[in-house]
Amino acid sequence: MKSELYPPIHIYPPGILCAAGDDLASVSEALFSGKSPGMRMTDAFSPGRQLRLGIVDAPLPDIDFLPVMQRTRNNALILAAFARIETMYRRLAAGVPASRIAVVLGTSTSGMFESESAVEYLAAHGSWPQGFHFLQQELGSPARMLAGQLGVTGPAYSVSTACTSSAKALAAAARLINAGMADLALAGGVDTLTRFTVAGFSALDAVSPEACLPFSKNRKGINIGEAAALFLLSREHPGDAPCIRIAGWGESSDGHHISAPEPTGAGAKLAVGAALECARIGADAIGYVNLHGTATRQNDAMESRAMAACLPADVPMSSTKPLTGHTLGAAGALEAAICWLALADDSRRLPPQIWDGAPDPDDPPLHLVALGERAASPLKYALSTSFAFGGSNTALILERMTKT
Repeated sequence: MKSELYPPIHIYPPGILCAAGDDLASVSEALFSGKSPGMRMTDAFSPGRQLRLGIVDAPLPDIDFLPVMQRTRNNALILAAFARIETMYRRLAAGVPASRIAVVLGTSTSGMFESESAVEYLAAHGSWPQGFHFLQQELGSPARMLAGQLGVTGPAYSVSTACTSSAKALAAAARLINAGMADLALAGGVDTLTRFTVAGFSALDAVSPEACLPFSKNRKGINIGEAAALFLLSREHPGDAPCIRIAGWGESSDGHHISAPEPTGAGAKLAVGAALECARIGADAIGYVNLHGTATRQNDAMESRAMAACLPADVPMSSTKPLTGHTLGAAGALEAAICWLALADDSRRLPPQIWDGAPDPDDPPLHLVALGERAASPLKYALSTSFAFGGSNTALILERMTKT
């Protein structure tokens, strides 16, 4: 048995809302069945053009009690995610000084929806609408709002590195605990649908009008989605909950191009290698990989090369973005939550790859999980990869520990 540099940092059952469902049970059912109720065609964010998007259908809390600059759909969504873990938070936070509780959230849209709606109103009426404040679009708003509502005074900040944001937030929260700066952390991510992001990715020819097909020769681009995923991180043993910890993380920045990934996967390989080193395990210990898998030609090609170089060929892998959409700043935390569900599933079910089964012959082959496939042995380690514009790369490793 390996020795520990630090005592384990446990991650508790997360609060999740996404296209696949609005709690752990519904997301788990959708995930393992390969069906997602919130993935559907709409032109709500692309007038005149039908696109397949991942939409959160759950009712969200009334946020009129918040200061006007914090009244955003992003903040409503993260409050809804918190409500799903509030009982556990209250138990863990009892007796912990407010200054020892941290909040780290990843986001990229923050209050963009409110801002674009306000600009549209301004163009039509010549004045800003009531209920709009320019600080609604401030990227630090979700973390500041949640910390304020809980009355905590520990480190509280948002990370915005595009599609690695919330994966980096989880790593940052773990570092805060290891550094002795916090005893309890709330960490995760949130992003919501906006016309701005849909138009931006469309301008890059990166959006598919149909269901996305990661790693397929027929792939046409991403389906954008919205989500919130929120974890509690603590050294306290989770008791009756599955005993899962954040075992390792790795981050790199290759800065190859403002939007295109480094084609050989060099930066991705650095991040995965660093995560394995942090967890102090070999590549053959990984039992499942949740791939970034955007269904864009360049990302899938790069990622397949990196995975083929870093991991054994028989490791089961899947991109779950066909079931959730690409949730941008929330993607890293959401996909870590999917790894959590896979590790917690005693029947050894694996998150499937929902696609057309037509691999791209130009990319290295990967073992993509078939619908209904189960792990050959109980999962102990799961890896989640996240990659972003500007060459930001992050890898997280979660471990299911044996209860003592």
